[in-house]
Amino acid sequence: MGKTSAAVKNRYINKAYDRINLTVPKGYKDEIKAHADSTGESVNAFIARAIAEAIERDRAEDSEATRTPDAAAVAR
Repeated sequence: MGKTSAAVKNRYINKAYDRINLTVPKGYKDEIKAHADSTGESVNAFIARAIAEAIERDRAEDSEATRTPDAAAVAR
């Protein structure tokens, strides 16, 4: 890839994506990479999927909590 195409690609990435720096304990990066490899994903794709799944799960739990009466309130 030439300098021009790399510069164009980098400009596009900077416009279209946000970057997040992730710090993990020593050795955990290898575990993350091994898991991503085992599922046929890149590390980035695996982390993005894990975050999306956690957000979806948390939202479902939050909406369930607002629909389900508190057990203590029902007992009163």
